[in-house]
Amino acid sequence: MSDATVDLEPASGNALGDVEGLADVEALLAANDLPADDVREKPDAFYVAFDDGDAVGVGGVEVHDSAGLLRSLVVRDRVRGEGYGTAICDALEREAHDAGVTDLYLLTTTAADFFAARGYDVVDRAEAPDSLQGTAEFADLCPSSATCMRTSP
Repeated sequence: MSDATVDLEPASGNALGDVEGLADVEALLAANDLPADDVREKPDAFYVAFDDGDAVGVGGVEVHDSAGLLRSLVVRDRVRGEGYGTAICDALEREAHDAGVTDLYLLTTTAADFFAARGYDVVDRAEAPDSLQGTAEFADLCPSSATCMRTSP
């Protein structure tokens, strides 16, 4: 088990180490087959994860009233398998909780087992609140075959 920890910084900020803002966030997401088309429309929803000044990954959380949408968590190839996915997810869940989110949803085509191990439950996509159904992630960016999951952060 890893003791990896991260600090989140807004992706729209400056001084992001080797992740130089939203363009690099988009590139990292796209390189990992994750939705990146709406990053610039929601710059405050995306974060860069740092460990001791080293940019190790990115992720996002959209807040829609008391519902949240966990977005596009990815760890850089060079540090995969070192516990950073868990650390980034922990930090994003704290962000959601601190923002008043009571139900956190996500869509995934590849990581259902990872999120199930974290306590996320598979739910019917139609169970997600209307505020999430109208997001680009639900409406356009993720295929209808994606697994919808929910937890309470």
